[in-house]
Amino acid sequence: MKRPTPLVALLLLLLLAGCTAPTAPTEDEVQTGARWQPRPGVAWQWQLSGRLDTSVDVPVYDIDGFDHPKATVSALHHKGRKVICYLSTGAWEDFRPDARKFPKSVLGRGNGWKGERWLDIRRTDLLEPLMADRLDMCREKGFDAVEPDNMDGYRNDTGFPLKAADQLRYNRLIAGLAHERGLAVGLKNDLDQIPRLVGDFDFAVDEQCAQHGECGRLKPFIAGGKAVLHVEYELPTGRFCPEARRLKLSSMLKKYELGAWRRPC
Repeated sequence: MKRPTPLVALLLLLLLAGCTAPTAPTEDEVQTGARWQPRPGVAWQWQLSGRLDTSVDVPVYDIDGFDHPKATVSALHHKGRKVICYLSTGAWEDFRPDARKFPKSVLGRGNGWKGERWLDIRRTDLLEPLMADRLDMCREKGFDAVEPDNMDGYRNDTGFPLKAADQLRYNRLIAGLAHERGLAVGLKNDLDQIPRLVGDFDFAVDEQCAQHGECGRLKPFIAGGKAVLHVEYELPTGRFCPEARRLKLSSMLKKYELGAWRRPC
C-alpha cells in the first residue's frame, strides 16, 4: 500500500484532531474560561477537623487550605474530585503560620471562635497583600476553588464601624484575587448582598439557612447555574431536605466541629 507523503499525513492528522470532540464537563460542573464552577445540586464533603477521610464518594471536597499539603489535593484529584481551599479572609486566627504578619491595628473583637478576631476590612492596603499570599498558597497546592470565610463582618460587632459598602468592596476584592489566580470562589453566608454579588462569585456556601428560614434568598445563585453548598447543624434532615431538593441546594447535616461525619439529603 502506498504511504501518504509527510505533508498529506500531517493534513490527515490535523483533520482527525479537528473532528475529535472535546471532553465535556460532567453534569456536576461547568467550565468558565479557565475556572471550574460547580453546578446546582452537586454532592460535596466539608471537613475542617480531624483526620481527612478521602473515601467519601462525592465530586467536591472543601478542606482547610493551611492544614493540607499539595499531595492531599493531588490525591483527591486522582480520585476525580474537585477541591475547595477553606480560608478565613474576614477574621484573624492566632494559630495560622502567617498570624504575625497582621498589624494589630486591623484586629478587632472576637468572632465567637477561640483565637479568632474580626479584621478591619476597610484597610485593604494592609490586607490585600496578605490575602493575595494566602490565595497564592491555594493555587500552588493545586486547589480548584476557595471558600473565603467570615465575609459578613459588617453585620457583626467587629469593633469597627463597617458599612455594607465596605463589605461589598472587600468581597469583590477577594473574588478578584481568586479569579486572577484561576480559582473559583464562593460567597459565604452574606445573604443580604447576594443580589449585588452573585455575578462576582462562582458558587455560594451557606450555613443554617433552613433554620433561619432564609434558603429562598439563595435562589439567584441557582438561577445562574451556580451551586449552593449548604449545611445545617441542628435540624434533622427531614426538616430541611425536602425544601433543599426543591431549591436544588447541595445540602447535608453536619456537626459543628466539621469532622468527617455527614448526612446528605
